[in-house]
Amino acid sequence: MGKIAMTTPLVEMDGDEMTRILWKIIKEELLEPFVDLKTEYYDLGLTYRNETNDAVTVDAANAVKKYKVGVKCATITPNAARMEEYHLKEMYKSPNGTIRSMLDGTVFRAPIVVKGIEPCVKNWKKPITLARHAYGDVYKNTEMRIPGPGKAELVFTAQDGTETRQMIHEFKGAGVLQGMHNLDESIESFARSCFSYALDTQQDLWFATKDTISKQYDHTFKDIFQEIYDTEYKEAFEKTGLTYFYTLIDDAVARVMKAEGGFIWACKNYDGDVMSDMVSSAFGSLAMMTSVLVSPKGYFEYEAAHGTVQRHYYRHLKGEETSTNSVATIFAWSGALRKRGELDDNTKLQHFADKLEAATVNVIESGRMTKDLALITSIPAPTVLNSRDFICEIRKELEAAL
Repeated sequence: MGKIAMTTPLVEMDGDEMTRILWKIIKEELLEPFVDLKTEYYDLGLTYRNETNDAVTVDAANAVKKYKVGVKCATITPNAARMEEYHLKEMYKSPNGTIRSMLDGTVFRAPIVVKGIEPCVKNWKKPITLARHAYGDVYKNTEMRIPGPGKAELVFTAQDGTETRQMIHEFKGAGVLQGMHNLDESIESFARSCFSYALDTQQDLWFATKDTISKQYDHTFKDIFQEIYDTEYKEAFEKTGLTYFYTLIDDAVARVMKAEGGFIWACKNYDGDVMSDMVSSAFGSLAMMTSVLVSPKGYFEYEAAHGTVQRHYYRHLKGEETSTNSVATIFAWSGALRKRGELDDNTKLQHFADKLEAATVNVIESGRMTKDLALITSIPAPTVLNSRDFICEIRKELEAAL
C-alpha cells in the first residue's frame, strides 16, 4: 500500500525525557510506514530551549499560527533542581504557557474511554470534558521575593499618566509577592470557544470560578460568560435542550463527583490544569486523556496532557525495561493528523487517524496493555507489554485495519 500523501505540513514540537523516546518510536512504527509525513520540526527539549534562550518556543508558536495545526510532545517546566541538572541559563517559563498565551485559545481535555478500564468514580458513565482557559493567570505571572519589612502596592499607570494605586500588604518581615493578569478579549474568546464547543458536541456546559473571594478578577470571568451567553448563545442552547450554568469551583467539584458525566466543565487556567489531571486519573490514567488547544483564530495544537515521565526515563537511561503508556501521545498525533486532513480536505488522512485510534483502543480492550493499565483493568489476566512492544502491537492492529 502506498503512503498517504500530505499537502500541508503540521508543526511538530519534540519534547523531553521518556515522552521524547516514545515520540520517536511512534513516528517510526505508527506514522512513517503509512503516511508521507510532512512536518516543520521544532526541538522543545530543555537542552535546545536553553541553547536558544527559549526563542525556539516562540518560533514554534508562530509556526502553528502559519500552518494552523501543531502537535506537541510533553516538555519539562524547570524548577531549581532542573536548573542544576540541565545547567540552565535561567528558570524558563512553561513552554505550554508560552504557546497557549500566543495562540490564545481554550484547551479541551477529555478521557479516552476503553472497555475494561472503569472510572474510580462508579457513577461516571460518560466522559467529562475539561475546558481550560489557556491564557494568563499564574502561567504568565510576575513574582518577587520580599526580603523584609515594607509596603507592597498594586499600581496601574494609564496612557495619560494617571496612576491608580491599591494597597496589597504591609510586610512586617520577609515574604513573597505575585502579580497576575488577564484580558477581557481573551476571556471573551474563552467563553465563545466553550459555548461553540458545547453546541458542536451537544453537551451541557458548566463554568466555575471563586467570585465570592475574588470579587473583581474571577467575577469578571463570570460576568463576561453570562453576557456572551445571554446575547449570543442562549437561544441556540434552549433550542437544542442544552444547559449552561455558573457555580463556585468548590460546588462544581462536589457536583462532578456525583454526576454521571457527559458534560463540559470550563475552568480558569490553573483550575483546569489541576482538575483535568484529577478527571483523567479517575478515569484510569493521566496517559489516557486527549488535549487540544482551540483558538478562535483557527489554530489547533494537540498534545499529551501529562508530564515527561521522568522516573521511567531514568530507568531507560540505565538500560532497564519500562512499560510507559503512550496512548495520549498517540492520540495527540492522530488528532493533529485528522485536523490537518479536515483543513486540507484530505479524507485518507482523516480515515488513517480514525484507524490509528481504533487500533490503539482495540489492543487495550483485547487485554494487551502497559503496566499502569494492567494494575487497574477488569480484564482477566492482561498481558503487560513494555513501552516499545505496546506500540508494536498497535502497529500490527493498524496494519490489519489498513
